[in-house]
Amino acid sequence: MNDKDRTVPTDVPPSAAPAGDRAAQGPRPEPRHDFRTAEPRWQAEWERRGCFAVPDVPPPGARKYYVLEMFPYPSGKIHMGHVRNYTLGDVVARYKRARGHLVMHPMGWDAFGLPAENAARERGIHPGRWTYDNIAAMRAELKRMGLSLDWAREFATCDPEYYGQQQRLFLDFWKAGLVERKESWVNWDPVDQTVLANEQVIDGRGWRSGAPVEKKKLAQWFFRITRYAEDLLAALDGLDRWPERVKLMQANWIGRSEGARVRFRLAEAVADIAEVEVFTTRPDTLFGMSFLALAAEHPLAQAVAARDPKAAEFIAECRRMGTSEAAIEQAEKRGHDTGLRVAHPFLEGVTFPVWIANFVLMEYGTGAIFGCPGHDQRDLEFARKYGLSVLPVVLPPGADPARFTIGEEAYVEDGTIFNSGFLDGLSVPEAKRRVVEALERTGQGEGVVNWRLRDWGVSRQRYWGCPIPVIHCEGCGAVPVPEDRLPVLLPEDVDFSRPGNPLDHHPRWKHVDCPRCGRPARRETDTFDTFVDSSWYFARFCSPRAPVPVTREAVDAWLPVDQYIGGIEHAILHLLYSRFFARAMRDTGHLALAEPFAGLFTQGMVTHESYRAADGRWLYPEEVEIVTAPDGSRGAVEKATRAPATIGRVEAMSKSKRNTVDPGAIIERYGADTARWFILSDNPPERDMEWTEAGVAGAFRFTQRLWRMTALALPSLPPPGTPPGDAAGAARRLRQATHRTIAAVTEALEGFAFNVAVARIHEFANAIAEAEGADCAAARREALETITRLAAPMMPHLAEELWSMLRPGEARLVAELPWPEADPALLKADTLTIAVQVLGRLRGTIEVPAGATEAEVLAAAEAEPNVQRALAGRPIRKRIHVPGRIVNFVV
Repeated sequence: MNDKDRTVPTDVPPSAAPAGDRAAQGPRPEPRHDFRTAEPRWQAEWERRGCFAVPDVPPPGARKYYVLEMFPYPSGKIHMGHVRNYTLGDVVARYKRARGHLVMHPMGWDAFGLPAENAARERGIHPGRWTYDNIAAMRAELKRMGLSLDWAREFATCDPEYYGQQQRLFLDFWKAGLVERKESWVNWDPVDQTVLANEQVIDGRGWRSGAPVEKKKLAQWFFRITRYAEDLLAALDGLDRWPERVKLMQANWIGRSEGARVRFRLAEAVADIAEVEVFTTRPDTLFGMSFLALAAEHPLAQAVAARDPKAAEFIAECRRMGTSEAAIEQAEKRGHDTGLRVAHPFLEGVTFPVWIANFVLMEYGTGAIFGCPGHDQRDLEFARKYGLSVLPVVLPPGADPARFTIGEEAYVEDGTIFNSGFLDGLSVPEAKRRVVEALERTGQGEGVVNWRLRDWGVSRQRYWGCPIPVIHCEGCGAVPVPEDRLPVLLPEDVDFSRPGNPLDHHPRWKHVDCPRCGRPARRETDTFDTFVDSSWYFARFCSPRAPVPVTREAVDAWLPVDQYIGGIEHAILHLLYSRFFARAMRDTGHLALAEPFAGLFTQGMVTHESYRAADGRWLYPEEVEIVTAPDGSRGAVEKATRAPATIGRVEAMSKSKRNTVDPGAIIERYGADTARWFILSDNPPERDMEWTEAGVAGAFRFTQRLWRMTALALPSLPPPGTPPGDAAGAARRLRQATHRTIAAVTEALEGFAFNVAVARIHEFANAIAEAEGADCAAARREALETITRLAAPMMPHLAEELWSMLRPGEARLVAELPWPEADPALLKADTLTIAVQVLGRLRGTIEVPAGATEAEVLAAAEAEPNVQRALAGRPIRKRIHVPGRIVNFVV
């Protein structure tokens, strides 16, 4: 029986069936796997048996394993990114369960956020209803994927049972000094009347309203993440199961830098401001100073604006510019000369101009810089624009100090200090040390360690978020809501017809009595940044119904998360905030650890070709027909109009370019196992993968092939439990293939090489199909049962179906079976393939017994016909034998 030659089943989609295959088979009916009935049947059986449910506290002796994928926002439909993410996690969960671990694999919903409010405004539906409707739809789609999830642990962050416990955590953090309320500059959308993150400011305008954004000073709530800056950085070294690039991104965001604070004395004090303090990482370049620049929000800039209308106008313009680093980097460097000057700390009688500049941010350093154009590109662009001096003070190796000048690019590499008085001739590190010593000696500065990391502002002017549990009283100030009054619930009767935060203009909700003095007071109407909701959910999953944030027995048993899986786009903020939360929860008695995720895996994107109609419209893949010309080139036409369409690049699936594929339609057409198998088969999971119709059709054919191969073999198989015995010949080769595949797939799954596991299973299927003869029957049963169990983490429904055919009446499901173990005796090769070279060039290969002596190997190599021809009767001067690999003859 050579199953490779059989064709696809009759229910394969037309695009997946090669033309002529069915005609070649004639009218004979062919067995097929009916996934549409099998998949829901096995999902129901897993649920009935509670296969994936685990207790809050593992029993004594259990080997726990916690698998968690980053939970989704309930937008209403799953996308292919979800399919890939949750398939990867499910393979890990099922594999670890088979290896004897007690696996917790939960699912929840990151359910607060602005999209729900936008839906409320646009559709006249309450955000809660919109959210829970979407959750129901997405839950049904995820269940169709056959994920081994403990659905009893499910929660949404908008559930009062969840966000009420989040409010308790906030109050505990506040007591511990980890919460602060202070004024800060924010991006303010005057139409939506809300704070915007830097990333929500596009070309100086609000991403949703399109209104020019203003910089505004507001009282905000902050988590003091900077308290842990040093620990957050140092602990990265211990995260040995995290991708190196993620650790580097975190380290850069935390941004430890050694430098100096330098105090520049103003030639003329303004509004009692007599000096400007600057933090710099390059104090060695102080003699190359050309100007001093202030952020628009700097107190000195504000003082100048109070008396200079042009300065005030320039500051207003700065406040309308995006404040992300990318926006500032790309913007033209512009400034306003204040007319003020500051004295140089080392050059007696020398002063430099003070500017307000649009590329200096108040949030970084001190909100002021000294400009050294020779050795900083932004400073150089600014200096060239305004005709300021450019003096190089770091000489490149081998350069002539009399001739070296700065052109269009600043020199930012290492070198020797020159044009710098007492620093001349020093290396950059030595010059930094000497400058700090001089600043400290003269009282004009000191060496400091600075951090790029800033405290985390968590206030948002939105309705659909977790209320911040604070009451503001004119007499008592900010007062925590008493614990017995938690949770602070969102009001249901809200009005979205007015711009701004509905909580702010609610007629009743915000008006309460002060819990301390009893006088009229008002609730905090800001809600938490949704990053707060997703920063501790991993801990809540351990005891999701507890009347406290977490129960120590549960979190101490389950945490840390053994394997966390999610996109690289969350590599900085989400992971950093979660690491902060773990430390804060440790310091307030909720946890015993500081690092929440022992292992991290970041999967690649799912990509697809994009298509455009002749009029420029983006087209969905299902709206396009691909046509192949006689010369093999590919083209496309729009199905509806038959007009030519343009095939675009392969890029990440996105709604804007409509190059998306609906997972629901794929599962309906091919089955969940096919979608899972193709997702796993294409590329290493950390890389992007291209979704193609041909690829998924090929995966479908393989699922059908496995089912058909098993169904056709059943009549010739010995009874279940028949030992394969001491096989020889073809039977032994099949048994060796079986156990080598067990070892190979095990190794691949341990290393997240899921595509390699898929490839090994494909090869194993070929080996099974090629093993013929009655003496192979017992070995074939072993092989078919093994391939079923090896494929189970990837194609769980098909595996259960095959197992029920191979082991009718078996009490245990595949989901309940242990992982197969390879027999070491069958991993050893009976023969070895040796490459034979003559003068280093490959001339042939030989097969020798695994235990052959060196003399036997050399004799066989020399006798190989192609080698004989290459030797041409010449005497062999030297014989080189690398055991098990090569023989080389030198003539």
